[in-house]
Amino acid sequence: MNKVNSEQPDITDNDMLPEYDFTDGVRGKHYQAYRRGHTVTIHQADDTTVVQHFTLEDGAVMLDPDVREYFPNGETVNQALRTLISLFPKNHESITPESAE
Repeated sequence: MNKVNSEQPDITDNDMLPEYDFTDGVRGKHYQAYRRGHTVTIHQADDTTVVQHFTLEDGAVMLDPDVREYFPNGETVNQALRTLISLFPKNHESITPESAE
């Protein structure tokens, strides 16, 4: 049975239908697992199944949503990091959360 929420705001996005109920949804529930890699199983009409496993390419970095607001593409990220790198001493030591403490 559909649960109707009388306090639901008007829906302006045509993709979000009134019967979609995310009241008990948990944002980011699968976030960490997705970053480690994920498997997609596609069930074809001819009863065959295709399984694909996706991981980040070596050297790829996934930006958190709050960071993406400021750096929407690779060019802006690289420019900001090059500016930051210019502030480091010339010994080229890698900066990690452990070494920054």
